[in-house]
Amino acid sequence: MNIHIGSDHAGFLLKEDIKYNLTKNNEYNLIDHGTFTQDSVDYPDFAKSVSKEVLQDNNSIGILICGTGIGISIVANKIKGIRCALCLNEKMAELSRQHNNANILALGARFGKNGDNITNDNFEKYSNDILKIINKFIKTPFSNEERHINRIKKFEI
Repeated sequence: MNIHIGSDHAGFLLKEDIKYNLTKNNEYNLIDHGTFTQDSVDYPDFAKSVSKEVLQDNNSIGILICGTGIGISIVANKIKGIRCALCLNEKMAELSRQHNNANILALGARFGKNGDNITNDNFEKYSNDILKIINKFIKTPFSNEERHINRIKKFEI
């Protein structure tokens, strides 16, 4: 499976940590859309880049990261065909795939699942939580139930 990943400067360190953890077993092919430094950048550029590639690559998902995950998910969801879900825990990741057939996972790099601030002191614990969310998102298939298919058809306005 291809995973297209992108972040702004606030999400850079988390993106690098995710890349390391998801590629160490050669299970996934990660395509990094940037940013490649902690210099200030505009998150819409990375949301657009990842979203366009996910639409063109049927055997892929996307992961987008900014400070809160909110802005980058808003931009991604403006692109027709993208269903980007900001998930704070494993259950949200599971349901976003099962019910909404989400194709991009949005994550916040500055806040944990309970709203706690992420610092260098607690980054490792947060990183483990994020990896659980990502794994649940990757491994959960769409339910393909008619009721969910009908609802997804109504997403486009």
